[in-house]
Amino acid sequence: MESISTELQEKTKWGNKRQSAGRSKESKQAGGRREKHKHSVQSAHFRPAIEPVLKGVFNRIGKPQESGFIPDKFQLQALEAVERTDCLVMAPTGSGKTWIAEQAILSIFNKGGRCWYASPLKALSNAKWVEFSQKFGAQHVGILTGDTKENTDEPIIVGTTEILRNQLYDVMEQGENLRCDLVILDEAHYLGDRDRGVVWEEIMIYLPVRVNLLLLSATIGNGDEIASWLSSIRNKACTVIREEKRPVPLYPLFLHPSGRILPLLENRRLYGKVAEYVTAKKMRHFRNSAALHFGEIIKLLEEYSLLPAIFFLKSRSECDAALKQCVRLTEKSGNERFYYDLEELLSRFPFLRQHRQLECLIDYRVASHHGGQLPAWKFFVETMMKKGHLRAIFATSTVAAGVNYPARTIVLFNSDLFNGYEFCPMSGTEFHQMTGRAGRRGLDNIGFMLAAPGRFMDLIHVKKLFSMPSDEILSQIRNDFSMVLNLLLSQTPEMIRDIFEKSLASYQHQKLNLWKEFLRHLDFLKAEGFVDNQDRLTENGVWASKLRLDQPLLIAEGLRTRGFPSTDEKLLAAMISPFVYDHDQDKDIQFDKRKISRKLKLAFEHLSKRLKPLAGRMAAAGFPVQPLYFWTSVVVYAWASGEQWDNITENAGISDGEMAMLILRTADNLRQIASLKDTHPEMAELAIRARDAILREPVVFEWES
Repeated sequence: MESISTELQEKTKWGNKRQSAGRSKESKQAGGRREKHKHSVQSAHFRPAIEPVLKGVFNRIGKPQESGFIPDKFQLQALEAVERTDCLVMAPTGSGKTWIAEQAILSIFNKGGRCWYASPLKALSNAKWVEFSQKFGAQHVGILTGDTKENTDEPIIVGTTEILRNQLYDVMEQGENLRCDLVILDEAHYLGDRDRGVVWEEIMIYLPVRVNLLLLSATIGNGDEIASWLSSIRNKACTVIREEKRPVPLYPLFLHPSGRILPLLENRRLYGKVAEYVTAKKMRHFRNSAALHFGEIIKLLEEYSLLPAIFFLKSRSECDAALKQCVRLTEKSGNERFYYDLEELLSRFPFLRQHRQLECLIDYRVASHHGGQLPAWKFFVETMMKKGHLRAIFATSTVAAGVNYPARTIVLFNSDLFNGYEFCPMSGTEFHQMTGRAGRRGLDNIGFMLAAPGRFMDLIHVKKLFSMPSDEILSQIRNDFSMVLNLLLSQTPEMIRDIFEKSLASYQHQKLNLWKEFLRHLDFLKAEGFVDNQDRLTENGVWASKLRLDQPLLIAEGLRTRGFPSTDEKLLAAMISPFVYDHDQDKDIQFDKRKISRKLKLAFEHLSKRLKPLAGRMAAAGFPVQPLYFWTSVVVYAWASGEQWDNITENAGISDGEMAMLILRTADNLRQIASLKDTHPEMAELAIRARDAILREPVVFEWES
């Protein structure tokens, strides 16, 4: 065994480090000297210590005694309820909601029934697919995420909510019943998501009443209202199961700039010395001094057995920059298990051997995790964290929702968060999601939240967050052309009006413009030849309804007017990519025009010319029209043509994650075009070849089931 361990160390730690894009030994040492000099002021006044009152609390740190699993009362109540009706379960992160789902699935499975487990994230769906395959047998579990499609006729299906909603569209069109006896919607608070909540609401409205619905969430402020709404539209009870107790108690701490750890609260008020710190405006003084050093904080947490930790930071760049401060940590000597797991993962994803952050993970057991990274790297980090190999990860708040890997301590540096549009004070829902990662069931007797002072840290607001309830969910339902086309496949306008009357928006007495907006969409579809005067879809309308995309009309127009390339799969992928990007970065990304393929430019100009009339009419009618960014076509064409990943991202100045998302969303759109094999067989075949040209490592990776 010792020789195996030595071999793995040599092969993995040193071999991979030489291959990685990290620094040489000399430059690393020089960088360490620069870091040491840069933060010498910080080290001078950073003296690790704890407030004496914490000694008793820290004595509780450790692993609880192992005991046989005994279900909690709320878990048993939920199982009893979902056997006979709909059920909404609200319980803290890590309290055992997945166990409820597994047992409910097992009950249906043993009776010969079928289950659909839907989640908001492809990564979470993939993880559940692996988990359920191990529990129920891979031969009984299928997956549908758009990227992955396997075993779709099996009794247990895992997938994304969009795929489930699309299946409901199909069965309504065909006049059939959904082949399912139980639907589980995980992370049910996504019903209130600004961008995707409409999909969740549609599922709840369209789902046949005979199919029981199990909703799982840690954070819904108005659960009783949601349950009452469901009962009113489904004519069956929706039982609410609420559990307030955390599986692992949470203790809030404050890190003084001096390096002293204090309790944050005392009898629900700020601890005396913390209150003095705030009152004396020491925060302002601290802003003008050296920032807290992440390496120093990790050493402090390690000294008091508060690792592993998740550091929640404001931005992707902050997460990556934090790694540079970790070179002052003592290098970790790996045990045999570490090197075995490391090599096993790297053998599955060999392209990660070149990842520029791999060296830091191996040497110091820290990693960065955010949306700007490759899906495979995020999976790699999550796996190493779950296996207990990492001291800490630096993550944006997105890791708080959906991905299941808690830590002993979470560290907050900000009391506000970016909601996708602007920075706002952290909400109760966001806070509960983040603190839900503190404390590992079965591994920790107690979990900790450590608030660190900083420019964007309002300790008064953090204090309030402990007693602040989760946010109430408001309906996010809205019309778009994809919804209208798909509803018209099986419903008359009056029937659609009845559907809108069942919406959560109507139940909550929101200003209900759904019918007015529907009529506006309907009139435009008639004018464009997708709907006839009898309010039925035309031939064009029927196939256009299959384009379940953000911009179905423009892509349909590209097909109608032969605006898309018809023989070159690389060009087709490049021409689809502008439809999936909705950020204003065109002015920031420039290319040497002399190096851009002439046929690529001509294809883009041809497509733009074909779409311009319709885009103009849409804009004139008040419908949003996203601009088509040429740079997306440039990078996707380069990737489809076989250029190196690193060269493309560096030339374009975009992150790995942004590039991967662009490729994956382009592939999703191509998949929709590929579904038109009956009406557009040549384009459908070309779309399949285009997907194959862009879906390869490092964009996609194999999940082991």
